[in-house]
Amino acid sequence: MIEITESAQEYFARLISQQDMDDVGLHLSVLKPGTPSAECDLHFHVPNAAGEPNQEFSYAKFKLYVPTSSERWLDDAKIDFEESETGGQLTIKAPGIKGSMPDDSADLAEKVTWLLDAEINPGLASHGGVVGLETITPENEVVLRFGGGCHGCGMVNVTLQEGIEKTLKEHFPEVTAVIDATDHSSGDNPYYK
Repeated sequence: MIEITESAQEYFARLISQQDMDDVGLHLSVLKPGTPSAECDLHFHVPNAAGEPNQEFSYAKFKLYVPTSSERWLDDAKIDFEESETGGQLTIKAPGIKGSMPDDSADLAEKVTWLLDAEINPGLASHGGVVGLETITPENEVVLRFGGGCHGCGMVNVTLQEGIEKTLKEHFPEVTAVIDATDHSSGDNPYYK
């Protein structure tokens, strides 16, 4: 069963009581499960709505519905609500929704791509940037291409050498070099000029 704290249950009960329909519950599903871009989707559940079968969880003042395809991704999930002067903050922690790094039998490109998406790109996104794998050479040189705020950024070499290259080599000692294939002179909206 998904843990919903007492404060979150009270918050949901208030929201549900404001709805004009009977028997409204909550619907929690996982979008893009097992990928680094996985996320939880929480909305009202309307009874008898078409869609895949749902597992029903009963709480004191409402029911939570989880599609059977999302259920395994929500093991050890916790929903909490912290009240504040400006309203409050709802958090959903679902440690298993993004899956895990490919195992040792996967090829280096698959493992590097997963690491870029899971660990590197979330940090770059705060500056509007993104990096993707272009290729891996026969000498295990990882060739990357930057986009968004990283395309043309004056700090991209620091990001590449002190952040990305160190992280990749820590995880994959077989990586011999990390190369930037981006034409930074064509960047039209760099984070740092």
